[in-house]
Formats: sequence, C-alpha cells, structure tokens
Amino acid sequence: QVQLVESGGGLVQPGASLRLSCAASGSIFSIYTMGWYRQAPGKQRELVADISRSDRTNYAESVKGRFTISRDNAKNTVYLQMTSLKPEDTAVYYCNARPPIGMNYWGQGTQVTVSS
Repeated sequence: QVQLVESGGGLVQPGASLRLSCAASGSIFSIYTMGWYRQAPGKQRELVADISRSDRTNYAESVKGRFTISRDNAKNTVYLQMTSLKPEDTAVYYCNARPPIGMNYWGQGTQVTVSS
C-alpha cells in the first residue's frame, strides 16, 4: 500500500509562486507514474501534470509554461512548482500515484487559493 501526503498549499496573490510536495510511502516509488490533479468547488477533478517512471511529463494546457512537475526518487517525493498563479488556479490539489500494476492511490489534498 501507498500513503500520499501533500503539503505546500496556501493563500497567495495573483502572480505569486508556490511549491507543492507529495511524500509517498513505499520502496518502489521510482516505478510509479506520479501526478497532480486539482478540483475547484463545483467543478470536476482535472489532471494538472504527471510524470512517468521514465521522467516523461505531461501538462494541462492551462498550466503549460507556468507549472513544473518533478520527482526525487531518493526522497519518495513529487513536486509541483507553480509560478504566475492565477485566480483560476484556486482548487484543492491532489497527489496521485499510479503503479504499473495495481490500485491507484490518492492523497488527501492541499488547498491552493489565489486571490487579491
């Protein structure tokens, strides 16, 4: 089993930056595809970014050029560096882990609020 714990969210002004972290349990972190999803109030959950076991990355069009996903396998941690934050980025951000075989794992989420 995998436990995911997100951190780094907060309240910031438009244009600010935040770095989200997701710490994962387990000894096979390096073979998981890791991702960040977000869900705004009344909206569907959407993929923000993911990063594969081979470090291939994928981003939602709305965050390309502003967000960067990365992973540190030695620390069992995945990051989401967010810059030039916009009010529409306001959401709960969830960490996701997808092993090659087996169940999908989710963290409890961390709130990001972008407001003047």
